[in-house]
Amino acid sequence: MRQGYIAVAIVAVIATGILSNVPPSLSQEPPVSDNRAKTVVTSQEQLYSQLYANYSDSVVSIRVTDGSSDGGQGSGFVYDENGHIVTNQHVIGDAESVYVNFKDGEWKEAEVVGSDVYSDLAVLRISDIPAYTEPLEIARQEPLPGSIVVALGNPFGLQETVTHGIVSGVNRSMQTANNFIIPDTVQTDAPINPGNSGGPLVNAAGEVVGVNRAKRGDNIGFAISTTIMRQVIPELLTDGEYEHAYLGVSLRDVTPRVAEMNDLPFVKGVMVVSTIEDGPSDGVLEDSEVGRFSSGRIPVGGDVILAIDGRDIASSQQLSNYLATNTQAGDSITLTVWREGQRQQVSITLGERPQP
Repeated sequence: MRQGYIAVAIVAVIATGILSNVPPSLSQEPPVSDNRAKTVVTSQEQLYSQLYANYSDSVVSIRVTDGSSDGGQGSGFVYDENGHIVTNQHVIGDAESVYVNFKDGEWKEAEVVGSDVYSDLAVLRISDIPAYTEPLEIARQEPLPGSIVVALGNPFGLQETVTHGIVSGVNRSMQTANNFIIPDTVQTDAPINPGNSGGPLVNAAGEVVGVNRAKRGDNIGFAISTTIMRQVIPELLTDGEYEHAYLGVSLRDVTPRVAEMNDLPFVKGVMVVSTIEDGPSDGVLEDSEVGRFSSGRIPVGGDVILAIDGRDIASSQQLSNYLATNTQAGDSITLTVWREGQRQQVSITLGERPQP
């Protein structure tokens, strides 16, 4: 019933939009009137309000304590019928106690089932989850740029808040306050503010397309993708942690200046600046020397990674996205590198990323 109503609303929005953009000579209709424009807005408003009505019951407010005072606060959402709730790792941190507030206003203490600092995901569990809540469905495909989304959560502690926007981009790499890079995130212009973290980013069909994470400037917010969620959350439920694949290298994208200083016949790929001692790439990939030039410090002489498992790599973002979404610790990968003026292939067994 939830999705049926929303589908009707979507059809109304699309149909009205199409008619309003067909020239009168083709549609045999008079020019668009003010009333028709108002109909489009009303239909969109109905869509947003229906998404809120259908799914806000499954969104919670989260507050943590450190034993002496209230700590941070954020959002989360019901993940399954066993009382599991998904949120951000940075929302719960190392809290001694975590409390969850549902729509009826009652606070319940939650158990931390598992958390992962590198994907910034965490799973909580409530033993007596309210009967009126339902698990939110996780989208199986990444959202299309331009598609409608709403962010549900509790910005600045204001409970039961909804904001709307579109998907601005996908496959983004997002840097966190701990200088970690979270790959494959969803970019949106839906307002995401402190307190929204951990709440769901929902598409027009009512499916979760991301876990809201951060805002960077005006009209730029990020959410952890469902691809990362589908990899990490099941491991958190069973093991309490997730083992990330680890290459053990420091990298720099090949820019025109880097290509010039290394006499490269191309401007693409990722240069190996250094390998971590005793890491998976140590002794397999060749490090660079960092030269000082008028334009700054530039790596010289190291391997340039051009492909992984036969897939071309143009940037470190593409490499990290591939490792995060297609590999696990213990997997063997084949890298195509440019070394001493020619392409070569090397094999590396990925390690487990060490704890920070």
